[in-house]
Amino acid sequence: MARFIFVTGGVVSSLGKGLASASLGALLQARGFRVRLRKLDPYLNVDPGTMNPYEHGEVYVTDDGAETDLDLGHYERFTGVPSRRSDNVTTGRIYQTVISRERRGDYLGGTVQVIPHVTDAIKEFIVAGTEEADFVLVEIGGTVGDIESLPFLEAIRQLGQELREHAIFVHLTLVPYIAAAGELKTKPTQHSVKELRSIGIQPDILLCRCEKPLPASERRKIASFCNVRQEAVIPALDVSTIYEVPIRYHEEGFDDQVLRCFDIHDSPAPELSVWRGLVDATLKPEGEVTIAIVGKYMALQDAYKSLGEAIDHGGMANKVHVNVRWLEAEQFEGDGDPTQILEDVNGIIVPGGFGKRGAEGKIRVARFARERGVPFLGICFGMQMAVVEAARNLAGLEGASSTEFGPCEDPVVGLMTEWVRDNQVERRSGEDDLGGTMRLGAYACGLRAGSKVHEIYGSDEISERHRHRFEVNINYRETLERTGVLVSGLSPDGTLPEIIEIPDHPWYIGVQFHPELKSRPFDPHPLFRSFVTAAVHQSRLV
Repeated sequence: MARFIFVTGGVVSSLGKGLASASLGALLQARGFRVRLRKLDPYLNVDPGTMNPYEHGEVYVTDDGAETDLDLGHYERFTGVPSRRSDNVTTGRIYQTVISRERRGDYLGGTVQVIPHVTDAIKEFIVAGTEEADFVLVEIGGTVGDIESLPFLEAIRQLGQELREHAIFVHLTLVPYIAAAGELKTKPTQHSVKELRSIGIQPDILLCRCEKPLPASERRKIASFCNVRQEAVIPALDVSTIYEVPIRYHEEGFDDQVLRCFDIHDSPAPELSVWRGLVDATLKPEGEVTIAIVGKYMALQDAYKSLGEAIDHGGMANKVHVNVRWLEAEQFEGDGDPTQILEDVNGIIVPGGFGKRGAEGKIRVARFARERGVPFLGICFGMQMAVVEAARNLAGLEGASSTEFGPCEDPVVGLMTEWVRDNQVERRSGEDDLGGTMRLGAYACGLRAGSKVHEIYGSDEISERHRHRFEVNINYRETLERTGVLVSGLSPDGTLPEIIEIPDHPWYIGVQFHPELKSRPFDPHPLFRSFVTAAVHQSRLV
């Protein structure tokens, strides 16, 4: 039977529950255990797919086509275990499930209530499909005391009683440093645990986020007031890189305390040399390059979380530090000249996005990279704008654009109406709901022999994750290829352009999918590895 570890947070949000869960999963995995990680989100949206990136950050997409919380990206990058649709649920999905059952009459006319119906649905989600795991780590979003998370906390309280020795609770809290007093303050942690205990949950382990070392005297105070063992009060200090977190947690005894709670005493120590290698590669680079990311959600860099991580992975693979310059696409519109801002960068990435805002700026940046020979990677919307740029300035189609922005003379990018998934045709229209109606998840792509991407991947066929509603119009393929823009990747049925490249450019590639979602620190994505290599070469030419 799987053992369950419930991870809650207190005091303030953004303390790092996702990283803590991912790091613990990595440590348990390094000891030889099989792990699965799940996230319970308390908001009423069915999933984050329709949420503004400024509200929620990145939408992480799984192989099976689920739009999920960005913490699932941390889980995958730290453990290598592919996430599934069943690993993320929201209050909205739970209520949708319960109401659907009520409409079908599943409750036999009974009054539908939060307890037991909603909490039972949450418990079903938590335990489903966990038979093959030794440990299931379940992160509860939000902060203890939030009204939204109460059904989830009640559900895990009940599970704690039902599972008994097969469940423990880890609470992540804050021990702030008051500079004026020169002291760490434990009172917020005490109040947070008091709030948690008031709803029936006694934490077994406390993770204490702090920017200064936590003295033994303060650990004793926290242990005494919060009714936990002193050795189960684990300091979680700030670190230089997130890949140092598993190492520091192990040094503080986090994984040892977890195993002690489950009465496991014969587990071998984790092998962490690969993590130390990642830290060395990050903190001791042999050079540096500058990459510009030209997007439209720059006010919140979590909107491009996986992209930032994938770039770092490419840097580690090339033993260089990547200086990322985050730039708003709108500044390149109108009189905005890319030359002054981009002339010293070694590579340019135009990532995904939705809507017309910033589109013309992205088109100008794509042209700059093409004409100046700067390594360029266009992702999803970025690829589409690169195609629009080529159609206008190389093929002479001045009216080329995307139907996402309205009717146009030459729709080189248009709304997808049907595609094939698992030998089944899926259809969409412009009148469909926005949520969950895109081309989502992993799809195969055939690579053109002799192309740059064929060389990079070293394969005839690849599988990558998608999240888009518009596509490059296959009817313009011949027009583009006459200008030197090669369609080097196609869907298996040959109808959807997946990759474009310019063979006589040092490195110019656009992809319809999101390669950043499959990059791992131990296994950098081939496109990002190659892109950073090209940026290194470009830096030596400047």
